[in-house]
Amino acid sequence: MGMDTMTLAPAAATPVTAPVAAPVTAPATAAATAAIKPLPVWFFAFEGLMSAGYDLFQADHRTLWALGALGIVNLVVSLTVLRSRLQLAKRMWRGKSTRKVAIGLLGLRLGAHLLLTLAGFAVIPAAGHLLFAVVMSATTVSLLWYAQRVSLRALAREGL
Repeated sequence: MGMDTMTLAPAAATPVTAPVAAPVTAPATAAATAAIKPLPVWFFAFEGLMSAGYDLFQADHRTLWALGALGIVNLVVSLTVLRSRLQLAKRMWRGKSTRKVAIGLLGLRLGAHLLLTLAGFAVIPAAGHLLFAVVMSATTVSLLWYAQRVSLRALAREGL
């Protein structure tokens, strides 16, 4: 029985790997986080128009009817199409960052008009109000989108 005629297979031919541990998360927690869908950016356009409502009304008083109709559309869309996402909206309003955004937008609106009036540059023409409306709407949409991202990151970090 000659041992010198026997060949051995190299050890690297069959790699041995250690089992990888799965991340420890409760299935209910992971499902709850995955179930929260972000609000689409177009939904924030409703909020942007509502924040621009004062200046739109000042530019042309006939816009009151359009703003009222858009408010009703916003309510219907919120309660039907986006009903499943209301949980996220409720959680966002509980967060300090969203309330800070809302208070900051109100402060921006009042402060900008007040400072311009004190400086002698009151916004009187329709074009000035329309420009203000565009700026306020864009600011509102951007800040609400950002607040939603921050809220979703916090919820994901907490595993809620």
